[in-house]
Amino acid sequence: MARLEPGTRAPTFTLSDQDGTSVSLADLAGERVVLYFYPADDTPGCTTEACQFNDALAQFRGLSARVLGVSPDDAASHRAFRAKYGLDFDLLSDPTRATMESYGAYGEKTLYGKKVLGVIRSTFVIGPDGRVEHAFYGVRANGHAQRVLAALD
Repeated sequence: MARLEPGTRAPTFTLSDQDGTSVSLADLAGERVVLYFYPADDTPGCTTEACQFNDALAQFRGLSARVLGVSPDDAASHRAFRAKYGLDFDLLSDPTRATMESYGAYGEKTLYGKKVLGVIRSTFVIGPDGRVEHAFYGVRANGHAQRVLAALD
């Protein structure tokens, strides 16, 4: 599995958000983007991570960073997840996991001592120039948003 390193060009993508609107990296040129990949809506770790990103949203916006979450879940699942927890950032659907694979956020991982294929919880800070500024792989959900903020500050 290829890992993205800081300074490399971020892989392009076009994914649908919770409302079915296409969001592409090209459309975000000139913006700093925090792109985080997570396994599934409304599961304990993913909820913790999403809520902590949401709680820190004003701080991310203060640093001119747009937060986007990506999972294999569909738009209806994303809408329900956002509504249930009051999430105020977009969630993108990657049902084929192609974008996840291009970021090294999908592949073999160890789950409960067994090797499985799945989403590798990962976050990327993409600069306004489209290059990776920070890459976090295999992150722990709790406290991760604060670690990303610290890297941006």
